[in-house]
Amino acid sequence: MSDEHWYEDETGSLVRPYTVTRGRTEPSGRHTIDLMSQVTAVDADPDEPDVDHARTALLALVRRGARPVVELAADADLPLTVVRVLLGDLAEAGLVRIDRPRRVAPAGPGADPALLKEIVERLREL
Repeated sequence: MSDEHWYEDETGSLVRPYTVTRGRTEPSGRHTIDLMSQVTAVDADPDEPDVDHARTALLALVRRGARPVVELAADADLPLTVVRVLLGDLAEAGLVRIDRPRRVAPAGPGADPALLKEIVERLREL
């Protein structure tokens, strides 16, 4: 994570989240941003884009490698709602790509109905 923060650890945020998002609580309607949506930087150009500090810091995290939204929120130490709005702005600017999470059918022993039934029965015995 970047050493540059727009908040203080001891006192909390110096800039309130609604200020960072300009009062918005949802990303633009064109982007569905799920907790597990994968975010990838589109440009590999290390030059700073024409975005504010909060969006630049989040973009720096994304440039380290594609990651889910929830990890970015944790690493940025920002509320998930704020991160979703900021990522929507970065996607609108063409700086990141947001891919919906892939739904994969469970595999392995967890997909066995007989095993799941046995687990339920043993839990009921407890």
